[in-house]
Amino acid sequence: MNVALARPVSLVEFLEWEDRQPLRYEFDGSRPFAMTGGTRAHAGIQRNLAISIGGRLRGKPCQFYGSDLKIEAAGSIRYSDGFVVCTPVSPQDKVVREPVVIFEVMSDSSWRTDTITKNREYAATPSVQRYIILAQDEIGGQMFERVGDEWLGHVLAADAVLRMPEIGIEIPLVELYEDVEFPTIPPEDAAR
Repeated sequence: MNVALARPVSLVEFLEWEDRQPLRYEFDGSRPFAMTGGTRAHAGIQRNLAISIGGRLRGKPCQFYGSDLKIEAAGSIRYSDGFVVCTPVSPQDKVVREPVVIFEVMSDSSWRTDTITKNREYAATPSVQRYIILAQDEIGGQMFERVGDEWLGHVLAADAVLRMPEIGIEIPLVELYEDVEFPTIPPEDAAR
């Protein structure tokens, strides 16, 4: 990280600084954090999100975007694994400020940020209607949705169907895991 950013910075300062960096960084409202690479399973789930969600939205007003665009949420900048936006995005935009549905693929190193920090940020962002956190080592996850003034969470089992009325689609959760291989768990660990 650049020494000039060792102190807290504003959102504008961060965006100007990150534009000049060879790597991608998220911003927690005061400091940047370098993004790390993912696993093959993570990449497979991201691929399936783009195919499944993006395909269902073809020709509709809402559009799916992957992890190349930034999301601004509650004063932070995040690179989600995928999101849907229903307002126009210009070809030169690098930051989207009104995501409607956000997807994260959770890893051992990101679970706390994904389930607590980002969850709070997305809940505090009025445009976000649904936040879906997907496990990468098994079929399942969590889904949070805005219902009136409430932000409600649900556990997603392998047989779940993701109903997303705000973007007009439904998708079986298992479809997002097509051709994704999971790590083999030794029998002694599986018994615990």
